[in-house]
Amino acid sequence: MFEPQSSFYVELKPINDNATPEALSISRLSLEKLSKNGDDPAIAMARFETWVMEVTPDEHHPVFVAFNAPFDWMFVCDYFHRYIDRNPFGHTALDIKAFYMGLTGVSWSETSMRNVGRRYLGDRQLTHHALRDAFDQAEIFGLMLEQSRNIVDK
Repeated sequence: MFEPQSSFYVELKPINDNATPEALSISRLSLEKLSKNGDDPAIAMARFETWVMEVTPDEHHPVFVAFNAPFDWMFVCDYFHRYIDRNPFGHTALDIKAFYMGLTGVSWSETSMRNVGRRYLGDRQLTHHALRDAFDQAEIFGLMLEQSRNIVDK
């Protein structure tokens, strides 16, 4: 199981009462608890930017990598620009699903986490906790990069 040397996790105060009940049930979060215990988005995004820059090696640019990056990117990019007027990732996002599709030649319908996770994580159950999911996605992407390098080296 992948455990990074450094990680960042924060739960945000909601900015309104709009929420998808299914998403809340999967995450096991509630608007009430987040309203009481969540961090102010402006402070959280400034802390997130600081962490991103601290873990990005000198002379490198951070790249946002996620499983279904277009979905996650909408929120992350919006919050960075809305609350701190900049995004440390710039316009760099890499989608793990698309990378998997190109690496393996499967169709888009075969890039679900159910299929990809089974291939790279075995029978491990996903927790639907944002930080643990990020660790799992990092492990999957690391294994894919290794696989792609093996193909290139042959």
